[in-house]
Amino acid sequence: MAGGGDGRSAADGRPVIEQRGLYYDELAEGVVYRHRPGRTVGEADNTLFTTLTMNMQALHLDEAWSAAQPFGQRLVNSLFTLSTLVGLSVAQLTQGTTVANLGFGAVRFPARVFVGDTLYAETVVLSRRPSSSRPDTGVVEFEHTARNQNGVVVATATRSALMLLQPAGTDAAEAANTTEGAAAGTLEGDEVRSDAG
Repeated sequence: MAGGGDGRSAADGRPVIEQRGLYYDELAEGVVYRHRPGRTVGEADNTLFTTLTMNMQALHLDEAWSAAQPFGQRLVNSLFTLSTLVGLSVAQLTQGTTVANLGFGAVRFPARVFVGDTLYAETVVLSRRPSSSRPDTGVVEFEHTARNQNGVVVATATRSALMLLQPAGTDAAEAANTTEGAAAGTLEGDEVRSDAG
């Protein structure tokens, strides 16, 4: 951060606005949040993700073998697709405004992804409720959808996250530079509880 380290002004005194996601209070149920840019899946993405996660499935790694299988080519690892789907939403929705990912619900892969496909994502807020144990947070259920370059749905997932409320007494510009309330904690049930109790 520029300036004196508080993130509120540059060294020359100009205001600084830092990119962030949306606070719990700013997320609206039923709104479609479209995430851009998309992400084109490269050869190295599939191979690296698959080998890093110790998934030796030939459908992801062996082009010659996969050519004789029903899809005629390698498939992109579906967990790479899921990770990319969620990742595409971070800058717009949760960057610096989430405490923890609480879990996934239904995850589906209705169509295959191949190397060279481009993934585009959108998210709908299905529900939100104040946290019962942390007054500075709320639980939000997201529904994420990924489409390829042809508009075909290739992945869907529901996910719950513990989101920060906008800090009291701040406007949007000030809130963009505040990270209070994100104290470290441990997961317990559907909430994050501070180590202090």
